[in-house]
Amino acid sequence: MRSVKEVLGWRGVPPLVQDVALTIMLAAVTVAVESVAHRAIGIRNLEAQLVYDVLGLAVVAVRRRALWFAVAWTSLYAVVPFLGGLHLVDGGLGVIVMTYTAAAYLPVRRALAAAVAMWVPGIVLVSLVGQTAQSQFYPDIKLALTFNCMSALVCFTVGRTVATRRAYIAALEDRARTAETSQRALTEKAVAEERRRIARELHDVVAHHVSVMGVLATGSRRMLARDPAAADEALATIEETGRTALREMRRLLSVLRTEAEPAGELAPQPGLAGIEGLVEQIREAGVPAVLRVDGEPEVVEPGISLTVYRIVQEALTNALKHAGAASVEVRLSFSASDVTVEICDTGRGPQLGTAAVGHGLLGMRERVMLYGGTLRTGPRPGGGYRVHARIPIEAPAERQLAS
Repeated sequence: MRSVKEVLGWRGVPPLVQDVALTIMLAAVTVAVESVAHRAIGIRNLEAQLVYDVLGLAVVAVRRRALWFAVAWTSLYAVVPFLGGLHLVDGGLGVIVMTYTAAAYLPVRRALAAAVAMWVPGIVLVSLVGQTAQSQFYPDIKLALTFNCMSALVCFTVGRTVATRRAYIAALEDRARTAETSQRALTEKAVAEERRRIARELHDVVAHHVSVMGVLATGSRRMLARDPAAADEALATIEETGRTALREMRRLLSVLRTEAEPAGELAPQPGLAGIEGLVEQIREAGVPAVLRVDGEPEVVEPGISLTVYRIVQEALTNALKHAGAASVEVRLSFSASDVTVEICDTGRGPQLGTAAVGHGLLGMRERVMLYGGTLRTGPRPGGGYRVHARIPIEAPAERQLAS
């Protein structure tokens, strides 16, 4: 719904200019009405009545700049007709506008005080003195009192309604600003989390496959003269590993470039079934590796399955890059309450301050903490390095309650 200011085209106009224009409009209406109807309502001195009403409207021009001054002026204006011999009709548009203004812009108690100051003296004097002029507009005193009381009540009610609506709109605007600020903070948080997720995925994909390709390339170069068949097999593995890395990189880039993942073009996320392939890649790279599985995996969430896969992938990559001549054992244990994954090697372990290892361990820790699990990494007693992670599995009853 459009406001009065929008209808009149006053939006953006300074308040003082609006009030001056309103004063001029009300004065013109008053002059026109009283000039036409002065005989019907029994005004004896039209010129004095017009001057009186225009003076009462003058404070409307400063009603928002000096509200209490305007209230005091209007209170004085309301009792002037009761001075002897003036023959003026009490009341006017000035009292009505100022009653509305006080109710609309002041707190309720001050607004009531202002309304009482402007209306009660005139009503009391009408009751005691009677009408100030023999006006046909008020046939008797009771009708005059009733009209004044109803006018005061209506003006005050309209003003309080406007004040309530203005406060409601201000509250909505404040709530909208707060919601916008919260939404901006949530968006920034989501962007930061998405960047970390993409960084983890890129690190896991690139570090593992490139490490395998580097080790195989070194072995192929050394065996090229002595065992061309083995070198050719290693080169074929490098080719396949490179293609796998390229596919996963393309999948990540597709997610970044589009709002929705095209289901027909992207391969599914790796999981528990792909761990045996990771171990086989390490074997082909020349590192003895074995996979042991204890227990039977029940229904494991895809996110947990991916987390276990990435932990094994990162640990095997670190073993390949930093363990040297060593063997690796991957152990998976499944129970009704959790999944335990442990990767141990017999090598020398990572060097302190290695940036790549630090990023990889941070990514593993973030993935495990996401599901409320624990991660322990460090040297093994007797040599080597150990990565141990435990991830709780939600019980079937809890899953039913959650759904």
